[in-house]
Amino acid sequence: MAPQQKPEGDPAGIPSPCPPRFFTWDEIGLRTKPGDPNREMWLVIDRRVYDVKRFCERHPGGSRILNSHVGEEVTDAFEAFHADKSLVNKFLNSLLIGELASDQPTFEPSKNETLIMDFRELRSTVEKMGLMKPNVFFFLALLCHILVLDIASWLILIYFGTSLLPFLLSLILLTTAQGASAKWWNLLHSQHHAKPNCFSKDPDVDIHPFLFTLGKSLSVEDLICQFSHFARLFLVQAYILGPKAFLLYYFLFRMMESSWFVWVSQMNHIPMKVDYDENLDWVSTQLQATCNVEQSLFNDWFSGHLNFQIEHHLFPRMPRHNLWKAAPLVKSFCAKYGIEYQCKPLLRALADIIHSLKDSGELWLDAYLHK
Repeated sequence: MAPQQKPEGDPAGIPSPCPPRFFTWDEIGLRTKPGDPNREMWLVIDRRVYDVKRFCERHPGGSRILNSHVGEEVTDAFEAFHADKSLVNKFLNSLLIGELASDQPTFEPSKNETLIMDFRELRSTVEKMGLMKPNVFFFLALLCHILVLDIASWLILIYFGTSLLPFLLSLILLTTAQGASAKWWNLLHSQHHAKPNCFSKDPDVDIHPFLFTLGKSLSVEDLICQFSHFARLFLVQAYILGPKAFLLYYFLFRMMESSWFVWVSQMNHIPMKVDYDENLDWVSTQLQATCNVEQSLFNDWFSGHLNFQIEHHLFPRMPRHNLWKAAPLVKSFCAKYGIEYQCKPLLRALADIIHSLKDSGELWLDAYLHK
């Protein structure tokens, strides 16, 4: 199909009137082919084709998540990540360049149309049940829980004694040196949800540059940066807290906290399939990369309800206290289509991480011995 002039939109998001342009999936695939220097950035949402090339750098979720879906039907991903559709549609209107031709299927051949439409019915049911709305009292209870811990921390400081300056310095250090930035969470974690365990598209598994880097030797400046973290942690905090208090703080609190985070955040993903993106439907993409941990009062508390990782990935905007309510519906859906709904005991999930790391180590050793 010969290219036609793309409609320009005004600032209000209303496209200029022009004859509609119709696309085939073959044309979309050809124009969005990876590696093409003139590659277009087209997405298909509800049979409408959008060009997001000029918009991607202004996308609140970042450009990488749009890049990972170029040339695909992305309605379910769009629904999963955007709550205020009326607001988002104002931006979409100015990006519209056409729609699928009437003889074209709504989805690519690699996707199961019946499964997709049934999942959309499931999502509609979940929304009608009010499971996408947060419970204010649940989060008030969490706030009270945090305040109780803060009070306990303050009482410890009063009992053991400290001065204002070390206390303020510790706040600054813990704020700046611990955890990940908001930008990382908003951009990279959203991309992980969009393409979980898809090699080169999921930043959580795309860590090979750090493990298999070949090239010139690192400079002295790089070496300094590598060890600056340890200097900040051990030298500065040990000086502020004192050797004994620092050792107690580090091994009892930091090691326990960091280990807990790793176990909880990875036991649902690491043992699962990691592969290149196969452009599957939303449901299949999420279910092949996630598994649940059995429900119990302890597991719910220990994991912060992330033991319902399947439901969390299918409905990423669902408040975590409602995930268990959606689980029976998702199980029934999976049974209907013969999709495996993996749910493991907690200890089995933790053990699978060790086995997965062992397999990764053996692969690395094999590559090292036969390089």
